[in-house]
Amino acid sequence: MKVYQRLRRYNAAMEKDIRSYSLNQIRDICQTLGQPRFRAEQLIQWLYVKGAQSYDEMTNLPRALRATLAEECPLRPLEIVDKQVSSDGTRKYVIGLADGCYVETVGIPACDSGGSLKRLTVCFSTQVGCAMQCAFCATGHEGFTRNLSSGEMISQVLVVQNDFDMRVSNLVSMGQGEPFQNYDALLEALRFINNKKGLGIGARHITLSTCGLIKGINKLAEEPEQFTLAVSLHAARQEVRDHLMPRCAHNPLPELKQALQHYVEKTGRRVSFEYLLIRDVNDTEKDLEALLAFTDSLLCHINLIPLNDIEDSPFKPSLPAVQNHWLKSLQAHHHEATIRNSKGADIDGACGQLKNKLTR
Repeated sequence: MKVYQRLRRYNAAMEKDIRSYSLNQIRDICQTLGQPRFRAEQLIQWLYVKGAQSYDEMTNLPRALRATLAEECPLRPLEIVDKQVSSDGTRKYVIGLADGCYVETVGIPACDSGGSLKRLTVCFSTQVGCAMQCAFCATGHEGFTRNLSSGEMISQVLVVQNDFDMRVSNLVSMGQGEPFQNYDALLEALRFINNKKGLGIGARHITLSTCGLIKGINKLAEEPEQFTLAVSLHAARQEVRDHLMPRCAHNPLPELKQALQHYVEKTGRRVSFEYLLIRDVNDTEKDLEALLAFTDSLLCHINLIPLNDIEDSPFKPSLPAVQNHWLKSLQAHHHEATIRNSKGADIDGACGQLKNKLTR
């Protein structure tokens, strides 16, 4: 009885369903209910590999256990509150969570020369909202509500996979939130997604994105998995970066570079930089020179991203001539660099546009 009372109090306080628990919490619940460990693994498989939408589907679990779980840890079907489809095939989803919060997820397909789908990337969220308050980002304007559980992150992947009826091949944590502010839940989710008994997505096809939180970068350098690290840089001059990304000011550029050099030395893997080109803000010659200096002697790839339209934003994308000049200059200095045109911009599904906007 004490177990049930404790679960009831927890669920009543948090308005949680079973997917709102971490994977380790699910294991603890099953242990507390007197179940052997393999029952928890069966439950996790039903939830996050088979995508069960009710306990009745979990036919290899004892009937009594299913009844208890249904009463104490409800399993509510995932609700796609809104879905938009871009002209380029990208799909953006607003997903309703058990506590009434919403989060956005994006599915980005890639086709071969014959038009057949060959790759499906999911851009998933790690938080409801974001506390970083980056000046160019719609999510930051919405503020921060809470962290997502590992189960809620994995569930986003399943939503996209089921809607496309295609296995997800690539994963990026570039949705809502600063991933390293929810580090433990993120790593738990990614390890399950990477595991052959989970979704089996290769570690090198999984990208962790951060605004440049040094503590998180140092922790990731010690992890055994070969996940890819992407840093949202957006300015290599401190005063410009502090203006665009005020909550990153306590991670100054010299210390950030030092952490990234340590990461490269420790892992042997290159870093990807994301750099939004904003007209007359971070695209001057001084900014280019600063970027060249910051990336000098650092194993990296630089993604130049023309700013996407954001409602009520004063910022504008850099002119095409400026974009090309930056690309040629970086390449002339032997940097790997590309101009990345974000997909899904026409449905507010591209970089910096996610804000739980409903269309119906």
